[in-house]
Amino acid sequence: MKKGIIYIVIILLIAGIVLITGVKSFLQEQFFPVATIENAVTIPAEDYDIELQGINVPDSNLKNFKDKTVFLNFWGTWCPPCRKEWPTIQKLYEGRKDKVDFVLIAMNDQEDAVKKFLKENNYSVPVYIAQSPISEKLLPKVFPTTYLLGKNGRILMKEDASKDWNTESVHRFIDTVTQ
Repeated sequence: MKKGIIYIVIILLIAGIVLITGVKSFLQEQFFPVATIENAVTIPAEDYDIELQGINVPDSNLKNFKDKTVFLNFWGTWCPPCRKEWPTIQKLYEGRKDKVDFVLIAMNDQEDAVKKFLKENNYSVPVYIAQSPISEKLLPKVFPTTYLLGKNGRILMKEDASKDWNTESVHRFIDTVTQ
């Protein structure tokens, strides 16, 4: 008899949670953040509005790349892991610049230091310095941080560490998502 009452109470609680939208949403956000994850995988159009000062290319705005596949990398000349991955980014750029737009944003850096770094290493990947605030959705917490953004703003890949970008698997992935 006691077990029957406990089951009825549990069923009523579950029914109440399902029927009360606010409670359901709250519990879902706390314990099943699927909706939060789904919203986080796409960058909204307004977050693309970042004025970019070109270092080795003309000035631009990230919103000019909105309907394109974009390799977006946040880095700094002061960051050893960033410097380590640069040769592989250059190779990827040379092999896939016809399929993907490359936007590398130097963070917490001086223009002269960035120009010197690019010249000394003979790098030609497009580099910018942000001239307006960067959305919290894109702003990196660690360096380097790299996104591969799809034409619809969907985050196809995100890497929060140094990576060898010139691998067969990365090239194949880019070829697949840009068809």
